[in-house]
Amino acid sequence: MMQIGLIGKANVGKSTFFNAATDLSVETANYPFTTIKPNIGICYARQTCVCTEFGIKDNPIHSICIDGIRFIPVQILDVAGLVPGAHMGKGLGNQFLDDARQVDALVHVVDVSGSTDQEGRSSSPGSYDPSQDVNFVEEEFDLWLMSIIKRDLTTTTKDAASTNLSNDQILRKRLSGLGINESAIDLALNLTGLKIKKINTWTEQDILFFTKMVREKSKPMVIAANKADVSTADLNIQAISKNHTWVIPCTSEGESLLKKASKNGIVHYLPGDNSFELRNISNVTEKQSHVLGVVSKFIKKYGSTGIQRVINTICFEILEKIVVYPVENEIGLTDKKGNILPEAYLVDKGTTAKHLAAMVHKDLEKGFLFAIDIRTKKRVGADYHLKNNDVIKIVSALNRS
Repeated sequence: MMQIGLIGKANVGKSTFFNAATDLSVETANYPFTTIKPNIGICYARQTCVCTEFGIKDNPIHSICIDGIRFIPVQILDVAGLVPGAHMGKGLGNQFLDDARQVDALVHVVDVSGSTDQEGRSSSPGSYDPSQDVNFVEEEFDLWLMSIIKRDLTTTTKDAASTNLSNDQILRKRLSGLGINESAIDLALNLTGLKIKKINTWTEQDILFFTKMVREKSKPMVIAANKADVSTADLNIQAISKNHTWVIPCTSEGESLLKKASKNGIVHYLPGDNSFELRNISNVTEKQSHVLGVVSKFIKKYGSTGIQRVINTICFEILEKIVVYPVENEIGLTDKKGNILPEAYLVDKGTTAKHLAAMVHKDLEKGFLFAIDIRTKKRVGADYHLKNNDVIKIVSALNRS
């Protein structure tokens, strides 16, 4: 399962973001894992379900469908906090970096109202520059990765001198245990121009340049600009956005409020909606009405509370995931137990039909014969590249009748 890492210093709203992202106001199904550590939760990627296209009522197993919107589970890890010198093991630095290497992408929760100082203490809005937090996290991560490369540089230099291994082959060997994939290493080498420069001649500046690039490509980061409903936030959002691509205004408290109101039947709201509907006005107090009004203004300004947008941005824009629906019965779109559109898989763009078979069950991959595109009714081969919202039947030697 895809995993997102959540980082941020004290009092910026990280815990509120975590709770808001992992709280869905419906009963959830059993997941294919039994034990969840306290710092790991389930958030959801949101997409329009194909049930609306086919005009059927589905009953998913591991994902959730509400009003034609499919919510697909994604793990979110509340990463240990950072302190200056974390790359040298200070504070919870080692735990942070061990957690961070497991994830596919990072969400950095930042108090863009400027009301949390460098040490995480509350201060007056606008009294602190939150861009310092963004730079701090990136620098600590870069210094950690750089220290690992430099630590192994003696061995790496020997490898370069005694073998004909290329830079990318050497670095793959050195970075394989850090959750850094080969494509990120290759891309970083090409973008920095260091692919053809012998690694044993790299300067410290070369190493840092490579480190920054490989971090950006292997651990992409979205900045959740939290507390964006405070008046001092706008200028800070603009300033941070000048140097960072993915900056999303958020109100974690607003999202939590709407989910609580939804559970209590006060509003109708789904995570990521661009509005909400009051359902039980008679039970709304004057204070609640005022707070809901503030949240409504925020949503009108930014299009949502931002929490779901952060998750979707990571899944669909940065990591370029697509959603596919494997079924066993092409007529009823069911599995063998009769569940309609039972599964929605988040897969990488470029995933093949045979790879999907392996994800469903290893035996399906071994006996793979072909797949059927439910829309076109045509057979497709093992190398067929899946498209977003494909509904696919896998035919193997095991299930062919």
